[in-house]
This record gives sequence, C-alpha cells and structure tokens, in this order.
Amino acid sequence: MRAFREAVEAGDLDAVEALLADDVVFTSPVVFKPYPGKAITAAILRGVSQVFEDFRYERELAGADGRDHALAFRARVGDRELSGCDFIHLDDDGLIDELTVMVRPLSGAQALAAAMGARFDSIAREAEARSA
Repeated sequence: MRAFREAVEAGDLDAVEALLADDVVFTSPVVFKPYPGKAITAAILRGVSQVFEDFRYERELAGADGRDHALAFRARVGDRELSGCDFIHLDDDGLIDELTVMVRPLSGAQALAAAMGARFDSIAREAEARSA
C-alpha cells in the first residue's frame, strides 16, 4: 500500500489518518483486545511514531486482489532492535479497515509494550477528543 507506506515514512500522520476507514480495527502486537475505530487507531499510530526509532520499511507484499498488503519493517525501541510487519486490508472504498501489527523478538515486543503503556493515558485522551 504505497500511500500508507509513503505517509508513514514521511511522518505525515494526518495523511495516515486520512487513509483509515471510520470503522477500522487495529490489532496491536502487545494487547489482546483489538481497538475499533479511526480515532483510537490514529492516536495509537501517533504514539508509536514517538516510540519507534530508526523506523524503516524493508519489504512490501500485496495480495492478488490488491486489498491485502504486508509491509515488513525494522525499528528500535530504546536499546531493543525489533522487526515486524503491518498487515493491511482495504475496504471497498480503498480505505484501511483492518491493520494488524506483529513484532519480534519478545524483548522488542516487551520494550514496545512498556513504552506504549507509559503513553496510553494520553493516547486514550487524544482519541476521545478526536471522536467528540
């Protein structure tokens, strides 16, 4: 998904948010319960952009129907290196309706969970303000 990748790489989080469907569902690599909705997904992505260092996409894969995409990435959280993948599904309008992120190794996922956990109150407040 070129538009998403380019927006993330440019740090243009408003453009990222514009690509999200209102009913998008975000599935985190470190939390069991998915997060439904554009406001919380955008707020989480803004938080992650502050946590990941040296973020870079390395590979992009697309399904035959053009609605499923996988973007493999590398990043650092503090002193922990991690690799991961954004799995993206597009709805009938070409907007992202599913975004699932997976990361490895466990030490990287733990560092991500701790860093995002420390920010989650402000992420939730941002999402609430955006959806009001």
